[in-house]
Amino acid sequence: MTEPSRKATKKTAAAKHRWHLAQSDFGVEITDLEYAVMRLDQSFERWQSECMAAVTGIAMSGQENALVHVIHMHEQPKTIRDLLQLTNRQDVANMQYELRKLIKAGLIDKSGSARTGVYYATTTEGARVCEQYALLREAVLLKMAEATAGIKVAAARATACLEQLERVYETSTREVATFHRQR
Repeated sequence: MTEPSRKATKKTAAAKHRWHLAQSDFGVEITDLEYAVMRLDQSFERWQSECMAAVTGIAMSGQENALVHVIHMHEQPKTIRDLLQLTNRQDVANMQYELRKLIKAGLIDKSGSARTGVYYATTTEGARVCEQYALLREAVLLKMAEATAGIKVAAARATACLEQLERVYETSTREVATFHRQR
């Protein structure tokens, strides 16, 4: 296929994708990406939940699963502020609820006080679960992904692109919150 015919095919495809969030070719590209990210997020959260359930028998949300792994990361205790920053979250109340669930499940523990600072760390059981999860992830997900042609390069490019887009969304969020919110 020649370059002009590729562009024509792409424009035709873009025209079919137009809707209220995608009125231009660039809008279609970004909206298609957003839609793919939404679907990926749901698939990723289901994967996390199923993998954790396979290891523990406990039904957990993807966010709870991510939280226990972030707490275990580098085997260093973390404050709730650390956890909010590392996960790019702002929902303190939800995170506090998730932390209580993880404590009740025996996967993490907290130490310190409000005055000295509260730290969360994985328990011995939590560390074991994280290691078992990592082994299952390696055996299933990474093995399957590695067998997919071109995935290593595509993953590196996607990571760079998503990090750039994260900055764009954060800046856009501040813009909207500052200048465009209806009061």
